[in-house]
Amino acid sequence: MAKTIRGSTPKQDGFYMPGEFTPQEKVWMIWPERTDNWRLGGKPVQEAYANVAKAVSEFTRVTMLVSYGQYSNCRARLPEDIRVIEMSSNDAWCRDCGPSFLVNDKGEKRACDWTFNAWGGLMDGLYFPWDADDQVAGKICEIENVDRYRTDDFILEGGAFHVDGEGTVLTTEMCLLSKDRNGHLTKEEIEQTLCEYLNCEKVLWVKDGIDPEETKGHIDDVACFVKPGEVVCIYTDDPQHPFYKQAQAAYRYLSEAIDAKGRKLKVHKLCLTKKPVYMEGSDTIDRTERTIPRRDGELCIASYLNFLITNGGIIAPQYDDENDSLALEQLREIFPEHKVVGVHTREIVYGGGNIHCITQQQPK
Repeated sequence: MAKTIRGSTPKQDGFYMPGEFTPQEKVWMIWPERTDNWRLGGKPVQEAYANVAKAVSEFTRVTMLVSYGQYSNCRARLPEDIRVIEMSSNDAWCRDCGPSFLVNDKGEKRACDWTFNAWGGLMDGLYFPWDADDQVAGKICEIENVDRYRTDDFILEGGAFHVDGEGTVLTTEMCLLSKDRNGHLTKEEIEQTLCEYLNCEKVLWVKDGIDPEETKGHIDDVACFVKPGEVVCIYTDDPQHPFYKQAQAAYRYLSEAIDAKGRKLKVHKLCLTKKPVYMEGSDTIDRTERTIPRRDGELCIASYLNFLITNGGIIAPQYDDENDSLALEQLREIFPEHKVVGVHTREIVYGGGNIHCITQQQPK
């Protein structure tokens, strides 16, 4: 039986979060259905989620969580080798509400169950309520019989950080220092909490993300670890691109950064879309008082960086953009030992996220 560990931290107990590039046992996802967030009754985005799940399943076993009302539909749309489990949730972002799995040197697993508040709570969260989402991590741990550390006084989402598994955390000031997350804590206190629960020694603080409205600047749209001592970062030379300033600043910062082992990071460039992606078809989204409304013409956070590393595969976003093929080519150069698979995810972007946002890996 899984239990909640109190009175200690992963660091004290010898557990740490491994890098995404290490071997994985399975990947977790949550089936989308909210008609007040997704276009056209959620049917186009369900197809996109199914395509992501199928792409991931080529490399890693996938478990899809789904509500009672959508179970039969979800089961019918996914191949039999993808496990489907009924579970309540408020939306479909498993990266952010799911557990961050930990391991130790004996091969044992535990997990961090961060408090989730829909990216801002009552101050400026994206929807209400979020209570079912906040229970997802604990329920997954129960299914897997994995003990968990619950951070009742610390709010964090899985897309807000990356780790290298060797003592370094990568995050943004825009997100973690936002008043709607942990406004009662100082930067130093937040850094100490990250290091205790991820078992790290150093936090690299990129100043801004590219998503100030929805996630308040998650790092997984900006940069991630390729392996220890090596990162990939979004980049563009086009000063007219809406993400130009953030991309340039992140690249400059990471190019000078030193990790926990004293290594100067090797930084790869990953292109942005040639043309920005803007919201379309918002008139087909239900209007309710529980969610922040979407409007046609709003800038979408279309980043090729929001990919998933899973065993021998890289599952990467595609947007029907001129730079789609270039992004895949660059990823193949950065990850020469992986198979890079592109999946069209414009429908997911319309709802506020992408491939990395909707997946959560469980290490071997």
